[in-house]
This record gives sequence, C-alpha cells and structure tokens, in this order.
Amino acid sequence: MKKDLLLGIDVGNTNITYGIFQGKNILKTFRMTTKMQRTSDEFGVWITSLLGESGFTPEDLKDVIIASVVPGIMHSLNSGIIKYLKKTPIVIGAGTKTGLRINMANPKELGADRVVDCVAGYELYGGPIMVIDFGTATTYDLVLDGCVFETGITSPGIRICANALWNETAKLPEIAIEKPESILARDTTTSMQAGLVYGCIGQTEYIIRKVKEKAGLSEMKVVATGGLGRIIAGETDMIDVYDPDLTLKGLQIIYAKQPKRKESV
Repeated sequence: MKKDLLLGIDVGNTNITYGIFQGKNILKTFRMTTKMQRTSDEFGVWITSLLGESGFTPEDLKDVIIASVVPGIMHSLNSGIIKYLKKTPIVIGAGTKTGLRINMANPKELGADRVVDCVAGYELYGGPIMVIDFGTATTYDLVLDGCVFETGITSPGIRICANALWNETAKLPEIAIEKPESILARDTTTSMQAGLVYGCIGQTEYIIRKVKEKAGLSEMKVVATGGLGRIIAGETDMIDVYDPDLTLKGLQIIYAKQPKRKESV
C-alpha cells in the first residue's frame, strides 16, 4: 500500500539535503555533498538506496519538490529522479505558487532557497520576521505582514571566512569551527575560533539591531537555520528560534500550495 510520501530536496552550494514527509511530518532526513560530476544514475541509485535504508521504496512517493541554487547539477538530478523514482519533480522557480510577494526590482534574483526559507519562517512563526540562514553564505531576509519579502542582506558564511583564513595565509592551520572556552584566546587555534565565532555573533546581533531600527520593527521575530546556525543561535538572545529543518519544512508548505498534479511519469 502506498504511503503517499513527499520527497523534498534542498540543493545548496555545499550540501544537498533530503527530507521525507508524510503530511507535515518529517519522517527522515539525509544529506550528500554537492558535486558537479555526479551522473543521473549515481543520483538515482544513491537516493533509492537511502530510501530503502529508511524502510521506503520509490512507490511510496507521491511527488518530489526541489529548491536549488546550483543549476549545474539539475539536469543529472532531474534525470535520476525521473529514471529511478518515476516522478517528474517540481522545481521551484518562476511560476511556482509560493505565497511570497517579493519587493525587489527583479524578483527572479532571489534564490529559491531564500524564497523557501522566507515562506517557512512566515507561515510557521508569523511576521514581521527576519529569517537567517547560516549556510555557505549567511543571509538575513526580512518578511513583513502579508508574506512580503522586503529586504535581504548577504554576507560570507562562517566556513567561507574560515577557508579564507587558512588558504590565504602561510602559517594559519585548518581548524574545527567551534566556540572556544573563552574569547581570551591563548593559542592560534582558539584565536581563530574566537575570531570566527564571536565575529559572526557580533555581525548577527548588529544586523538584527540595525534592521529593527531602520524598519521600525522593535517586535520583529528572528528565526535561524543552517548547519552552523546552532552555534550562533545558542550564544545570543536576539535569535528567537533555531529551526534546523526550516528549508525542508518550507518545501512541504510550498508543495501544499501547488495545483494537484496527475501521477507523474
């Protein structure tokens, strides 16, 4: 008997994250690194095997929805899904019903991941809200009442900053990105960790304060997501909620807004 599951796929610059939904509930998540050279067969076999390890089959899926910021892998990923899962995925882009009104000169410039995050943040936590995604880039997006994207701020992510430190200097080592015991560093490793983590905390708090001030939104909610967001969210009281599955939840929310489709493939 079919389980009518939804597979949501978030294709980021560093990782591809998959979520299996039954209704609004996430049953399972898994991820893989984003590599440009994978074939459609590699994608198909990998996804099928992970479904199997989770106790599911391709026949249990009713549909697939994708948000991607990496166009170069989409042909192989789409082909693998069609071939192995027998589904033609919904790829979020122009024409997809999201419920988000984008107040930009060129709305198409807003990445699919940010659209999904904004929709999820607003639908789950209300507005006005700032949605912060600590990903490859760190993005700060403001969504006003009525689900209106008002402004977005983009900065290098923590890992980009870390890579710049050890790749652009002759003697600084590659380190784990974590908060040191004290900002009063006593060695090279903790000195770098302090600069990366406390620097990101300071940036985060300053941007939140300035957006609240300039937009006149003293009661603005703040929700964070992204792998390294857990470190930052735990160190400041200016982030109200840390939701590691925000993007996947947004995919399910947007899928529910789409016209019903006939069985694909």
